[in-house]
Amino acid sequence: MGDILSQSEIDALLNQMITGGDDGAGEVIAPISKAKDARPYDFANPSKFNREQLRTLENIFDNFARSTSSFLTGYLRTATHLEVSSSEEIMYRDFNVALANPVILSMIELAPLKGTVIADMSSNVGYAIIDRILGGPGFGISKMRDFSEIEKILLERVMLQILSFLPEPWEGVLPIRPRLEKIETNTQFAQIIAPTDKVALVVLTIKIGTSEGNISFCLPHRVLEPIVDRLYTRFWYGQKEEDNKEIYRERLEVELERAKIPVSVQVGKSKISVNEFINLQVGDIIPLDSYVSSDVEVLIGKMHKFYAKPGISRGKFAVQITDLIEKEETNNG
Repeated sequence: MGDILSQSEIDALLNQMITGGDDGAGEVIAPISKAKDARPYDFANPSKFNREQLRTLENIFDNFARSTSSFLTGYLRTATHLEVSSSEEIMYRDFNVALANPVILSMIELAPLKGTVIADMSSNVGYAIIDRILGGPGFGISKMRDFSEIEKILLERVMLQILSFLPEPWEGVLPIRPRLEKIETNTQFAQIIAPTDKVALVVLTIKIGTSEGNISFCLPHRVLEPIVDRLYTRFWYGQKEEDNKEIYRERLEVELERAKIPVSVQVGKSKISVNEFINLQVGDIIPLDSYVSSDVEVLIGKMHKFYAKPGISRGKFAVQITDLIEKEETNNG
């Protein structure tokens, strides 16, 4: 043989022998190599959120977690730490099956978006919050039980406070108005969408004193569908930066308008000797370098900014602005 077969040619021949051919002279097809990152794709149940969109949700709830941690630390008077631990896309039935009574399910509306979002708080965390509010050390309970009506009211008040920190991190995507519809402690009332519908599940770990647990936000795709194209880190950061600049500019304008500045009027100037100053008596007259008909100088701070005519308004001394000194004149002065 004049030529030596390469490894790829040998593999192609072996593959042809395995697949077979009618006359042995069929076209040799090289085997398809397996991609390292290949993953099975279910065309009957396609993904609704990509990794970048889930990462953006993590960023949003990470900002939310920091604000909520500071609030709960002061509200419960104990060290509280809250952070995002994971985000994933799952079917709603997987989220629902994982729930076990008693639960703390907060049904939330994110207007102007349509539909309901669920925040699932671990029962252990709920008991710790109630214990701290009522003056206890913040321990959970060893035996799970249903929540009383008073305890539900206390949890509802806490959730209302927590939800108030949600709009700010969402501003880069969409200004929202969270509203707590109700709190349920039974899983049978958690059927808000079809079991096979896709949801984004963002899990936050929370530690209150020695008690630990999770707060999981279940965000149905049908709720986020109108803004799903905005759930990208580049869009979120860019939009947020522009919004922050606009907010800063508006606040600066408001604060400048409220700022107090000293305004004084200089009728005229004169120079006298120290001896004359020491011997000044009541009734003495000091001649000024201006006349009765002359314009007086209006000073903003120490800057001569206007000319004006003196007079009286509503029984008080006043001046009427007659001329504005331009910037160049002010600097020269």
